[in-house]
Amino acid sequence: MPEPRWLTDDEQQAWRAYASATAMLQAHLEGQLQRDSGMPHTYYEVLVSLSEAHGRRLRMSELAEVRGSSRSRLSHAVARLEAKGWVRRESCPTDKRGSWAVLTDEGMAALEAAAPGHVEAVRESLFDPLTPEQVRQLDEISTAILGALRPRCAAAVAAEEEAGCDAEVVELPKSG
Repeated sequence: MPEPRWLTDDEQQAWRAYASATAMLQAHLEGQLQRDSGMPHTYYEVLVSLSEAHGRRLRMSELAEVRGSSRSRLSHAVARLEAKGWVRRESCPTDKRGSWAVLTDEGMAALEAAAPGHVEAVRESLFDPLTPEQVRQLDEISTAILGALRPRCAAAVAAEEEAGCDAEVVELPKSG
């Protein structure tokens, strides 16, 4: 077994700052959405994905792919969104095994009500402390990290689908 490639002091400092900042940011945004809109960030992201899709609808398999999630995990989230009346499932007329997730008018209203507070929380906690140059650098750095991680995470989701398990899967945002 090869010797571990230990982090340098500078890498260790950068890693710890990054890990702390991203964990704190995610916790802050999760709390803001829960407090102000009564929804977890995962549900917000599903609603956003559907709102951006043509006709506010996506096949469940496409929605899972867009969200970087397993179909099983996504199905649980969509079931909860259905219970709230924010999403409905429709059978696919050309493929009896497939189904569509459709954003309802109530779901769009919930998203429209949640978006201003969420965007303000993102702006205050992430963008306001940065200069325009730092925003550009953040974009470049994040894009590089996603480029390296996306294939690995897609393989992990595929393995989970193949195994038919409900293991926790990290959801990756769409690039762009």
